[in-house]
Amino acid sequence: MLGIESSCDETSAAVIQGRTVLSNVIANQLLIHRKYGGVVPELASRAHQQKIVPVVEEALTLANITKNQLSGVAFTRGPGLMGALLVGVSFAKSFALALDIPLLEVNHMQGHVLAHFLKKPGEHKAVPSFPFLCLTVSGGHTQIVRVDDPLEMRVIGETQDDAAGEAFDKAAKLLGLPYPGGPLIDQHAAKGDPDSFKFPHPRIPGLDYSFSGLKTAFLYFLRDQEKHHPSFKQERLDDICASLQQSIVTILLEKLVLASRETGIRGIAIAGGVSANSGLRKALQFTGEREGWQVFIPPFEYCTDNAAMIACGGSFLFEAGRFTGLETAPLARMPF
Repeated sequence: MLGIESSCDETSAAVIQGRTVLSNVIANQLLIHRKYGGVVPELASRAHQQKIVPVVEEALTLANITKNQLSGVAFTRGPGLMGALLVGVSFAKSFALALDIPLLEVNHMQGHVLAHFLKKPGEHKAVPSFPFLCLTVSGGHTQIVRVDDPLEMRVIGETQDDAAGEAFDKAAKLLGLPYPGGPLIDQHAAKGDPDSFKFPHPRIPGLDYSFSGLKTAFLYFLRDQEKHHPSFKQERLDDICASLQQSIVTILLEKLVLASRETGIRGIAIAGGVSANSGLRKALQFTGEREGWQVFIPPFEYCTDNAAMIACGGSFLFEAGRFTGLETAPLARMPF
């Protein structure tokens, strides 16, 4: 199975056999977007056009197969940046048509969830049993997903405004950290005291999240501190990052605990770019021991956007015979 991922600023292609990853090639665009402080959609689309063919070629080479040995082509249909998605969708449709093999459309966020079923050649590892809950956390999404089957998932809680990853990125920008700032906050937090400062926690009913209030509170916190200490950010950067990270992680896990208790499900997974955050990974392990969970944390290479997870989603669709026609088009917003 060939997987194609182009939803944002990574051009990725992967080849899997069953759930075994034979290759997973990722070309990022960090140098293109860094000077703008974020992803520029038009530039991302152009970079995908330049990289899609060589990336696919490298994925096939590393997997030691020819294109004629492929059984299907899986691609990200959405959600994501429309121009970026269009490149991957168009390539996948053309490639599948030329080879006369099935085409399989994958929801990007479902791909993140299914990354837990990927394995390396010769690897034997535990995978989640159904049903399980998955906290999917990224720059654009924060959701608690109930997974009853590889193809049957339901969002039972999600952010009502901003995503957790967006809160990290906005805070990093306010602190003067370069793009992408989320991983830098994690690095500084490891050296700071998480109890130095307290930030408000939203009171959202049910299993939903909100991070817009935290972003605003953080903005005013820095403004007020710098009135009295102009070099406050530089002098207390590690403590600020540690305190903010602890607040975001606590908000995420409080609702995850509530979801587990309400559903009675004790198999708990995390996925998405923010699942690479060391504070979240450690806190999830600690919470899992306290709550009696079976915890599943993805390898770092499958946290950020990658085509292996899309190929994995495609493999489940292939087995179910759920193929896609050539009339398919990308969706910037694509519900589960």
